[in-house]
Amino acid sequence: MEIEGSCFSQEEIGVVLKAYSRLTCAWGLSESEASGLIGIPEAVWSGLKRSDGAPSLTEDQLLRLSASLGIYKALELYFVKSLARSWMTRTNTGPLFLGARPVDVAIRGGLEKILEIRKYLDACLAGA
Repeated sequence: MEIEGSCFSQEEIGVVLKAYSRLTCAWGLSESEASGLIGIPEAVWSGLKRSDGAPSLTEDQLLRLSASLGIYKALELYFVKSLARSWMTRTNTGPLFLGARPVDVAIRGGLEKILEIRKYLDACLAGA
């Protein structure tokens, strides 16, 4: 699969999707939330989890997957395990979230908001 000059094998995409599937379980996301976060219809996401094949993904979907995995890593490094695993689904009063759950903000805001959340967490890790 070619995306903007980069080449991803079906095997590599399969590995990323398996990691993302484990992430969604760790965060306790519903099927709808898991599919919405990466911009894939729920029926397609459910089918992916049952098959060994890897689909063709858009650049946007690959970037969402990558950023979500980065968010997971940042949360695991910054918080104790229980908070890291629940952070995305807890309401957050910070200026980026305004009382909403980070996962809802990410789904509504798409790739731009997902990247903003990742940048926010990277800044937390850096002590900013």
